[in-house]
Amino acid sequence: MSALFNFHSFLMVVLLFICTCTYVKMQFPYVLQQKTGFRGFFWKAARIGERLSPWVAVGCFTMGVSIIVF
Repeated sequence: MSALFNFHSFLMVVLLFICTCTYVKMQFPYVLQQKTGFRGFFWKAARIGERLSPWVAVGCFTMGVSIIVF
């Protein structure tokens, strides 16, 4: 089943995308300096990961537990 049609998979893809963009911005800040265009989408995801990091961490932990249990 595609991640677009399965809500659980969609949330996992979004969380992994946010975490990956945040990690890339922390390691290589010059890659995500552009705030407009195609790379601006990645910059916005990295910004969400930076500012909402406790909530993103809780979401990743909850997703991990749900994968193990279900």
